Amino acid sequence: MVRLTDLVAPSFYGVHSDLKAGAHTHYLLGGGRGSTKSSFVSIEIILGIMSDENANAVALRKVGKYLKDSVFSQLKWAIDILGVSDYWKLKQSPLEMIYEKTGQRIMFRGADDPAKIKSIKADKGYIKYIWFEELDQFSGPAEIRSINQSLMRGGDRFAVFYSYNPPKRVRSWVNRGGWCAEDNALRHSSTYLDVPPEWIGERFILEAEQVKKTRPRIYENEYLGIVTGIGGEVFTNIHTRDISDEEIAGFDKIRCGVDFGYAADPFVFLQCAYDKNKLWIFDEVYKFGMSNAAAAEEIGRRSVSGEYIICDSAEPKSIRDFRERGLRVRGAKKGPDSIGYGIKFLQSLDEIIIDRRRCPNSEREFSEYELERDVNGDFKAAYPDRNNHTIDAARYALESEISRTRARIVKRREMGI
Repeated sequence: MVRLTDLVAPSFYGVHSDLKAGAHTHYLLGGGRGSTKSSFVSIEIILGIMSDENANAVALRKVGKYLKDSVFSQLKWAIDILGVSDYWKLKQSPLEMIYEKTGQRIMFRGADDPAKIKSIKADKGYIKYIWFEELDQFSGPAEIRSINQSLMRGGDRFAVFYSYNPPKRVRSWVNRGGWCAEDNALRHSSTYLDVPPEWIGERFILEAEQVKKTRPRIYENEYLGIVTGIGGEVFTNIHTRDISDEEIAGFDKIRCGVDFGYAADPFVFLQCAYDKNKLWIFDEVYKFGMSNAAAAEEIGRRSVSGEYIICDSAEPKSIRDFRERGLRVRGAKKGPDSIGYGIKFLQSLDEIIIDRRRCPNSEREFSEYELERDVNGDFKAAYPDRNNHTIDAARYALESEISRTRARIVKRREMGI
């Protein structure tokens, strides 16, 4: 008979005991390559289903097409290594694993098709186990919460696994924490150094040692799971916290900006305040596929000040639509390198304070916005034009302040100062 200690690395013994005791619901398993965290999760799910006749599982990836070669293959490995292949039926279309003794199932879904997640139902029992593989590839806390709310029904004891290699970015939502119910979560970190060498093989170890010698920062991140940062973060002045209603009521002047959605891009409306070289972002609308009529109605429901709402001037028809619906709007006055000046202005602020509860998309885009690298590994000079919709809306909202600052810079250059 196979012993669990022959299959699970010693670093996971404590996690196994915690699971067995039902001490936590959420298990955040970060670590470097070769740490066997995915192997551990797959074994726990197979054993858990076979020992609880009401338990089912759902394994998730951000993109559905990667399910077969990742979580499905990993769970198949667990079935084989545990010696229980005769008890399981594996289906390819749709991907599914069935424990034939009871009909319990392991289902596989991609987060790129949310409708299929919402429609999941267990024929018997409930979905006790949920596995988010490559957690850092998911969009953020809102997506994770939405999936969990859809799946965590009908039972009184759940185990949600999040396996991931910590992203390099210090401000990545995965690394920042606070997105999971911390009092009901167990955090665990592991590396290949915690695994018996014969499990991962000499070749893997030699490769790791070579990377350690030649590219130490890459080794720290990829093999040790250390958040090293990449040095390309555009905004280092971000501060996220709750902004109270009383604080908002005390702002002298509210500024509003709109970035119109194009095709797959979202419509964005921001309300913010600026004073003494600080910016507060306290309200957002961030929606895909939103018509001008719906957007105008949404803005109209908000307590917008009498100031102009500054919109992306590339959409004059949309601006006209807003005016016809009673909104006080005008297009942004763009000029050469207006994006660069706007971003540099935002970088120069003492603080950009973002309400994490009201403005989750602003927090995500500002925190994760970073320079791209070229083929040589050097940072590109241009600011990337992606995942920056709230940043654009903030630039438009602060257009007058940015224009004044830009005029001063130009004048100094002309005077040779």
